[in-house]
Amino acid sequence: MNLVMALLTGTLFAVAIYLLLRRSLVYTLLGLSVLSHAANLVIFTAGGLTRATPPIVLAGETAPPTPHADPLPQALILTAIVISFGVLAFMMALMNRVFKTSDTDDTDDLTITDIEPTFEPEATPTSEHQH
Repeated sequence: MNLVMALLTGTLFAVAIYLLLRRSLVYTLLGLSVLSHAANLVIFTAGGLTRATPPIVLAGETAPPTPHADPLPQALILTAIVISFGVLAFMMALMNRVFKTSDTDDTDDLTITDIEPTFEPEATPTSEHQH
């Protein structure tokens, strides 16, 4: 089972890197999503794959019965899922803004001159107005 998970996570990391190196922002977003899933699988596999009993200490005992599932990797994965959701939402908002201002999602076509300023800079005071 560990070999299958190792091959799966390796494949997911390879696909994620391939997608992140593409020129399209949509592929970058998909690569970021696949990368977060691959990282979650690595954490899950490192915690040990077991169908053991939950880590609950019964009354009158000092430790949970063995073997038991380790809750720490599961908690880390839940935290990582929330963080990756926030990062993906932020990336989607940035992609939306870039596409609206430049009408392209190709990163090679984006330049700083494509973005028009949304505000006018204030005029600098001249020596005539100073007292």
